[in-house]
Amino acid sequence: MITRRSTLAAAGALGLARPALAQDAWPSRPVTLVVPWAAGGSTDAVARIFAQRLSQDTGRSFVVDNRTGANGTIGFASVARARPDGYTLLVSTVSTYAMAPWLYQLPYDNERDLIGIGLLAAMPIIMVVNKDFPARTLAEFVELARRPDHRITYANSGIGSSTHLATELFLQEARLTIPDVGYRGGGPAVQGVIANETPMVFQAASGILPQIQAGTLRALAVASRERSPLAPEIPTFAEQGFPGVVVEEHIALQAPAGLPPEIIRRANDVARAAMEAQETRQRLAALAVVPMVTGPDSWPAYFAAENAKWRDIVRARNIRVQ
Repeated sequence: MITRRSTLAAAGALGLARPALAQDAWPSRPVTLVVPWAAGGSTDAVARIFAQRLSQDTGRSFVVDNRTGANGTIGFASVARARPDGYTLLVSTVSTYAMAPWLYQLPYDNERDLIGIGLLAAMPIIMVVNKDFPARTLAEFVELARRPDHRITYANSGIGSSTHLATELFLQEARLTIPDVGYRGGGPAVQGVIANETPMVFQAASGILPQIQAGTLRALAVASRERSPLAPEIPTFAEQGFPGVVVEEHIALQAPAGLPPEIIRRANDVARAAMEAQETRQRLAALAVVPMVTGPDSWPAYFAAENAKWRDIVRARNIRVQ
């Protein structure tokens, strides 16, 4: 027989259960955001702005953990081995989740061990030349580079980097043969072009917008699908006859495979709110970064397309990491 006392006891138990369930809702404790790049770089700066806003919005601590090395794959491997409970997430870049698998032997399965919560942002990649280079448009550059006696080279900030593969994609689309001059990173590569050691480089907007605005470098094209709101005066490659040259340094949020669907949805919701906040937009614009938040449902198709694209470029251009 159900008595009044047992009914009250059951009600009390339910009442006690509600706070416990609320406490268990993600996130109920600090979250680690693994950044597979060094502190001070563009991805790290975006991650720290993101973490600060997430902490503010959720009332829980989001902490950036820089785990560097091997073109980002060490950080990826650490997240691939983490528990899929939502308390270790990965702030990743396209150069590692879509390019690195075709250049390195990975200590994890890129498709099986990690999942995508969604894109967070994009850094436009721009093709620039030295201010004294005779070509003032992309068409003029291609015309000069197709001459059999040309002596044009390009600055390469690192074999297998996103800017290197973006350059190779353009050379393939334009049917050009241009040798590279190697540099140790994006900063030295840009300085090499400014010093006219080599006339051309592809670089993320964050590393060259001030020089473009100052007239030290001349922009010929941006590799995004549409003109960037950060520099709307720069035409796209597609506008100038090369629709296949679409490359953006995407930043994404990933997690260990097996993360429960409810946490995936919750993480995507709080990520969207954090990245689309007006204050976040303003801070990212200062870094030449544009918020670009997508959901987990679109990740599989996007991930497959990007991997297929860069696999084909690496193979067609015979790109090898020494």
